[in-house]
Amino acid sequence: MATTATTARKANATKRSTAAKKAAQTRSANQAAEARKRTTAAKKAAETRRELAKTPVDRVQEYAERAALVQLGAALVARDAVTEAVDSIVGTLGSRDQAEKELQVRRRRLEAELKRFERRGSSARTRIEREAKKTRTRVQRDLKARRTDLTKATKPLATQADFVTSRVENLVQTGITAGQKAATSVQERVAARV
Repeated sequence: MATTATTARKANATKRSTAAKKAAQTRSANQAAEARKRTTAAKKAAETRRELAKTPVDRVQEYAERAALVQLGAALVARDAVTEAVDSIVGTLGSRDQAEKELQVRRRRLEAELKRFERRGSSARTRIEREAKKTRTRVQRDLKARRTDLTKATKPLATQADFVTSRVENLVQTGITAGQKAATSVQERVAARV
């Protein structure tokens, strides 16, 4: 029984030790993360202070320097590419004649590629123009059809309006004629009594 209690104590001690180690590792990781955050924030703050401390002259100087460095870097990259291309040609080809033939082959390939690009661009332009013409024609046709439909739809209305106008004019004329007859009749009656 003593061995069981001892074993249980050792197991509990091991568990506590393991838990304490894990907690220590977590604390350590958290502290490191906080330190990194503080360091990053300090770096950003220092960069911001440096940027704010620059005068307009310093900024112009920095932009001019960057422009010069960009041009220099581009020239060096282009030089490296040309040097690499020439070295690869010279390395693979033994004589000047072979190098010239290789350059001619590459020139022909380049010209063929350029022609292919030009053809593709030309066909794309033609296709776009064709589609634009089709769209314009379709829109014009639709507008003409709508105009015709509108004319057809309003024509009966205009005819009906003319018909109604003529009937109203007839009614008015009939009313005027009837009024004149009535006035004449009244005048005749008055004249006959006088």
